[in-house]
Amino acid sequence: MAVLRLVLGDQLSDRLTALEGLDPAADTVLMAEVRAEATYVRHHKQKIALVFAAMRNHAERLRARGVRVRYVAIDDPDNSGSITGELARALDAGPYGRVVLTECGEWRLAEHLAAFAEGAGLPVEIREDRRFICSHDRFRRWASGKSQLRMEFFYREMRRATGLLMDGDQPEGGRWNYDAENRKKAPRGVKPPQRLRITPNAIAQGAMADVACLFPDHFGALHDFGWPTTAEEAETVLEDFLANILPGFGDWQDAMAEDQPWMWHGLISTSLNLGLLDPVDVCRRAEAVYRAGRAPLNAVEGFIRQILGWREFVRGIYWLKAPEYRARNFLDADRNLPWFYWSGETDMACVADVVRTTRENAYAHHIQRLMVTGNLALLLGVHPDAVDDWYMAVYADAYEWVEMPNTRGMALFADGGIVGSKPYAASGAYIDRMSDYCGGCRYDVKSKSGDAACPFNRLYWGFLERNRGRLRDNPRLAMPYRTLDGFGEAKRAALAAEAEACRTLLGATPRD
Repeated sequence: MAVLRLVLGDQLSDRLTALEGLDPAADTVLMAEVRAEATYVRHHKQKIALVFAAMRNHAERLRARGVRVRYVAIDDPDNSGSITGELARALDAGPYGRVVLTECGEWRLAEHLAAFAEGAGLPVEIREDRRFICSHDRFRRWASGKSQLRMEFFYREMRRATGLLMDGDQPEGGRWNYDAENRKKAPRGVKPPQRLRITPNAIAQGAMADVACLFPDHFGALHDFGWPTTAEEAETVLEDFLANILPGFGDWQDAMAEDQPWMWHGLISTSLNLGLLDPVDVCRRAEAVYRAGRAPLNAVEGFIRQILGWREFVRGIYWLKAPEYRARNFLDADRNLPWFYWSGETDMACVADVVRTTRENAYAHHIQRLMVTGNLALLLGVHPDAVDDWYMAVYADAYEWVEMPNTRGMALFADGGIVGSKPYAASGAYIDRMSDYCGGCRYDVKSKSGDAACPFNRLYWGFLERNRGRLRDNPRLAMPYRTLDGFGEAKRAALAAEAEACRTLLGATPRD
C-alpha cells in the first residue's frame, strides 16, 4: 500500500532515510510550510525565506525525478498551520498504509510527532537521521561513565573513526589541535577576501516576497539575501571557500573587524543544517585541499574541527541531555535582554556592529556570537531563556539542537560546565585584542570604571563577585579569583556596585 513520506524543511538531502525504499509510482512525499515552525520564535525574515525557498527548490528536484510531492505553501488557504495538522490532512486525502519520516532535529517538534504517531491509527515509522557523522547511540556510548564531556576528546575519537587528518593511528602533523595558532588579529591593512553571494533565483524571490507580506514584523531585512537555496548553489559556495578562503581561515578565524561580517568563515552552516551539503564530504574535501598543499594544516584542522568536532558534539549533548537541558540556569541569571540586542542602538561599537550585520545578514561569525553578544549577556546576567530566544530568532543557521548547547552551554555557562569547562567571561581587553572595534568606540577600553569606561570592563569583576559561590572553586578561574581576593573587601564591594550600575544603565532590568 502507498506510503506517505514526510520531509521537513531542514531535511533537504537526497540521503534522507525517510526516502529510502520510495516507490515513485505509489508513494507521496509531504512537504509543508507552516506558520507554527516560522513563529514558535519570531525567526529572522531571511531564515524563513531561506527555508521556504530551499524547500520549494527541493520539491522541484524531487518532482524532476518522478516523485509525487504534496506541497503545502504558506499561503494555502487550507493550510492547518502545523506539521502534524498537515500530516492529518494528507492522510485524509488519500489511502496510505503507513507514514515514514526521519527523526527531527528539535525536541519540541519530536514531542508533537511522537504524539501524532501514537494516535495516527496506522503505522508511523520514525527513522534515524544518518546525515550526521555520530549517531545518538554512538554518542551515548562515548559519554557513558564520563564525569566530564569534553569536545576535544570526542573530536579525537571522531578523527580516528573517520580517518580524517590521520597519519596511521596518529594525528597529521603530530598534534590533534592547532587552535593556539588560530587566534590572530587581522593585521592592519589586510582585508578579508571578497565573498561569493548567491543571487536569489525566481523561486527564492517568490519566497522572499511571501515572507515580506506574511511576516512583516519579524526581525531583519531581506534586501541582502544571498544564501544558497539549492544543492548546486551550496556546492558553488563551498568550492569558492575551499579554493579562495580556507587558506586564511586558520590564522584569522577568531578575528573581528567593523563592517566585515564574513571575514574568512565558510558561510556553509546554513547549507549543512538544511541538508544541502553533506558534512563528511565537506570535511574530506577540505582535507584534500591540505593534502594537495593548497592550505596549511592549522586552517584545515580548525575548519574540520568545527564540523567533525563541535557540530557533532553539540548535537550529541542536546539529545543526551534534552529535555531538561532547556531549563538549566546554573548561575541563576535573572535579567531581561536589553532592547539594543534588537535595535542595535548602543554606543558599544562592537555590539552595534554585530547587531547591525545580524539584522542585515541573519549572520555573525562564532567569535562575534560568543565573545560579543554572548559574553555581554553572560556579564549582564540575562536569563538563558531570553538569550536562547534571541539567538534562535536572529540567525539563519539556528536550530535548537545546535543553538541551545552553544548559547546555554558555551556562552552563558547555564549548564554548569557540561559543554565548557569555564564561563567565557572577558573584559574589553579581549575585544580590543581581536578586533578594530575599540579604536572608534565612544567608550574607553582602558578605563575600568565610570560612565566613560568600556561596559565589558565595568561588568567583569562584578560578574565574578556576584557568582563567587558558584564559580570560586572552578580551577580555570583560580587566577582571576586570586586577583579579586587581593583587592580587599571594600574594593570588591565597589566593583559589585559598579557592575550593578552598569547593568541598570544598559537596560538589563530584573525579570518579572
